[in-house]
Amino acid sequence: MAAYTGTGDADTTGEEPDGAPIRVPDGGARRDEAVRAAVEQGLVGPATPIIGLLDITGIRASAAALRAAFDTVVAPGTPVLHAFAVKATPLVPVLRLLHREGIGAEVASPGELALARAAGVPPARTVLDSPAKTPAELREALALGIAVNADNPQELDRIDGLVRSASTRSPLGIRVNPQVGGGSISALSTATATSKFGVALRDEGAREWVVRAYLDRPWLTRLHAHSGSQGMPLELMARGVAETYGIAEEINERAGRRQIDTLDIGGGLPVNFGSDTETPTHAEYARLLAATVPGLFDGRYGLVTEFGRSLLAKHGVVLARVEYAKSAGGRAIAVTHAGVQVAARTVYAPVSWPLRVAAYDTKGRPKTGPDVVQDVAGPACFAGDLLAEGRSMPLLEQGDYAAALDTGAYYFAHHYTYNSLARPGIYGFGPDGAGGVRFAVVRTPQTLDEIVAESGGAHAGALTDTF
Repeated sequence: MAAYTGTGDADTTGEEPDGAPIRVPDGGARRDEAVRAAVEQGLVGPATPIIGLLDITGIRASAAALRAAFDTVVAPGTPVLHAFAVKATPLVPVLRLLHREGIGAEVASPGELALARAAGVPPARTVLDSPAKTPAELREALALGIAVNADNPQELDRIDGLVRSASTRSPLGIRVNPQVGGGSISALSTATATSKFGVALRDEGAREWVVRAYLDRPWLTRLHAHSGSQGMPLELMARGVAETYGIAEEINERAGRRQIDTLDIGGGLPVNFGSDTETPTHAEYARLLAATVPGLFDGRYGLVTEFGRSLLAKHGVVLARVEYAKSAGGRAIAVTHAGVQVAARTVYAPVSWPLRVAAYDTKGRPKTGPDVVQDVAGPACFAGDLLAEGRSMPLLEQGDYAAALDTGAYYFAHHYTYNSLARPGIYGFGPDGAGGVRFAVVRTPQTLDEIVAESGGAHAGALTDTF
């Protein structure tokens, strides 16, 4: 594939077999075209002041780059399942698109499993991870043949009983916590000394318990670990994988056979939120793993990954109309329709979750002109509802549009119903074959009737008529 030679930064999404970067046309240019088309086609405007956009070309390129990254380092014939972390973007059309692009599903709740099934992801390409699986969830997963990673000894006891009472095709394993430490965002660091996830390997007696659990259960054939997500250094993630690989080797040696045949190394590749550049890449991480844990890819172990943010973040935009432009204390303020309801992490933890905001004019064209220090505010009724504070960018004026970038993962998932603000519609975009942009509905906008129904509208008299 030829390198992109247009203006702006090209999106590097992997590597060719000869080591040259794989590049797709500039994601920023596609985004600009989509914003303009969304305004021209009336997808966004005074009556619909906020929408979400998903770049289908970019999503496909990221899926291909992920597959290529690991195909380059694993031994030929090694079974590899890349299971998308559904929590990152729990939208059925997205899951179906990824499935068509060779990506399975990692689910962590009955709701996420239902979404994966609705998208057509087969059980054999689905993995269930959750720290609080109920007996009913486990029974369903085992009946369907979905891979299950037990989080703790009590859950393994439940699985024991289910396995004794019924046969299953499900690959089964245990999640371990390698306790290698945390990254810069403690809430997303899952390999700390006191993480709530998995069996803590460095706790007294825990490692031997894990080994014995496998030796006593020949049907346990997988081992799972996930060390963290955004804010985790790649080296620390690789250390977590190395620790997991080490205990798998110990178990197989003591069993005298290859009992563990698959390692689930989780996901967690961090995302660069500072520019359109995709860094680090899946290829960089795969090469680091190959150097750190060379035995991981020698063909003795199948592989499962569970990436989410790194596949989708760069390919989503929240686009919001500027309802009012004002000033306070000499600071320009653009009051938009995108705030805490779509960007709760950014609003409540802006240092950990800063977002780039791009300015577009009333016709959806990128704004030019001198940078002005300004706040980009949301619609919620509290002072901290800010997408960006003190940001230098072309001045946003009434009727313009503010685009929150890199929001394809989690920002479409974590709708926060503060002020009963509606969930925005989400639309995928791609070329229409005639030089323009075509849109497809991914999720319809939430209606006021739906908000009322969710808020107990059918039971309006429950408290006044019953008591």
